Amino acid sequence: MTGMLKIWITVKKTIKILALVESFILASSFISFTFFMNFQIAFLSSFFIILGSMFAYKKMVEVQIESNFPEEKRDLLDTIEDPHELYNETLIHHETDQEADFRAIVNEEKKKIKTLNLQNIKHGTRGSVSIFRLIPYLFLVLGFIALKNNDLLQIWVYLPSLLVGIVAGYLISKEVLA
Repeated sequence: MTGMLKIWITVKKTIKILALVESFILASSFISFTFFMNFQIAFLSSFFIILGSMFAYKKMVEVQIESNFPEEKRDLLDTIEDPHELYNETLIHHETDQEADFRAIVNEEKKKIKTLNLQNIKHGTRGSVSIFRLIPYLFLVLGFIALKNNDLLQIWVYLPSLLVGIVAGYLISKEVLA
């Protein structure tokens, strides 16, 4: 029963946040219809992008955890400074650096290079090509084009309204996905 109670509390908090922001946006319609449309489209675009990104990322992490195959990753600073592991402290062979055969070193390095295959492509694009991320970006682009084509676009309203959607999306995703 506590699980249902927790869900209900989360839903109530989510509805409160959305109702507060949407009432503020609706009140902006008294300023002008153009202001209202820019505010609403920008808010919804960034709001859905944040929620979709957080949800897609959460699903990707859950899949990684369930697979029990965490990748061994190098430190970010090490990856930036030495992306091809040229300064790796372990020697490739038991020989000294002067005695090492150059061709053997090149062959060893070629084996380390990951080849482009379907599994690597699937792993690399899993989070970025999620339907939860693509549809909100499509909404962003189409909303922007619709405002521009109907001569309703006001950048000075649209850009700050994106921030409102980002903040609301973050607050709700923190509640829902926690």
